[in-house]
Amino acid sequence: MTSLPKQASDQKLGLVIDLDICVGCHACAVNCKEWNTGGHSAPLTDEDPYGADPLGVWFNRIHTYEAGDGPDGQTVHFPRSCLHCEEPACVTVCPTGASYKRESDGIVLVNADTCIGCKLCSWACPYGAREYDHSDGVMKKCTLCIDRIENQNLPEIDRVPACVSTCPASARHFGDLGDPNSEVSQIVAERGGYDLMPEMDMKPTNKYLPPRARPVSTAPTPENTPIRAAESGGTGSRFLDWVDQTLSR
Repeated sequence: MTSLPKQASDQKLGLVIDLDICVGCHACAVNCKEWNTGGHSAPLTDEDPYGADPLGVWFNRIHTYEAGDGPDGQTVHFPRSCLHCEEPACVTVCPTGASYKRESDGIVLVNADTCIGCKLCSWACPYGAREYDHSDGVMKKCTLCIDRIENQNLPEIDRVPACVSTCPASARHFGDLGDPNSEVSQIVAERGGYDLMPEMDMKPTNKYLPPRARPVSTAPTPENTPIRAAESGGTGSRFLDWVDQTLSR
């Protein structure tokens, strides 16, 4: 079986995903597919995509859930990809060394040249982040777009994973989660970012920011309408507050 690096790297590159503002548009998944189908793990094949039994490789998948009941209910969009764990079971079960964790930055990758497609890694991964390519007969997964983040020919602003660069809501962040002073680490600390399924002891590098509690909406009454506020000498800020409450329902 494959061994993990003897000495853990201080650098831990990964993603922080804000579930509060993810709108479930799938732009991250589509741009990931477009970039990686010609990148490090290319091609990402699809078979019978519009048929009754489609097969395909997607490194990033979006799940949508309804959470809570009544006024507290909300729709949560949950992006899922490899979490680049500190203790990845997908690596330690690999019989050929094809699955491995980079010592320099903690990114978990697959060497397609030595992968035999046994799928042991997919069974060991509790997050369902491994993808089997039926055309090539090998396992594939998120690479954090190493061919982007390490590409010195790209402007520095573009050296981020494809999913991060394309998110219209800025719900995805990339950086060094091993550095407590990094922007991503500070976001996690401020927002109470958490590990997915911590009970599995995989110590995922990627973190999720929880949805914020939604404000309780207040229906307009004769006392808080903009007309009554104006009649009673209310300021413009009271009117804007009422508009904000109304639009936030």
